[in-house]
Amino acid sequence: MTKANLVEKMARDSGTSKAVAEKALNSLIDAITKTLKKGNKVALVGFGSFSVGKRKARTGRNPQTGATIKIAARKVPKFSAGKTLKDAVK
Repeated sequence: MTKANLVEKMARDSGTSKAVAEKALNSLIDAITKTLKKGNKVALVGFGSFSVGKRKARTGRNPQTGATIKIAARKVPKFSAGKTLKDAVK
């Protein structure tokens, strides 16, 4: 499902226009992004939790040349599915 498909479904289910549904979806995505950027967690009960994980610095290899390269430490977004979502997918 693409973002456009999701917007269309949200508009249909809520009885609003696609513009309103897209605005709501963008607002949700923006709120989650800003919260994660601050290092906080977002928990949607039954759906899941978004959090920020940390990856340590490590060495890797350039697949073309085989040369060793340094990969810097970084923060990455993580998602953990909630029980309701897990049960729905079974």
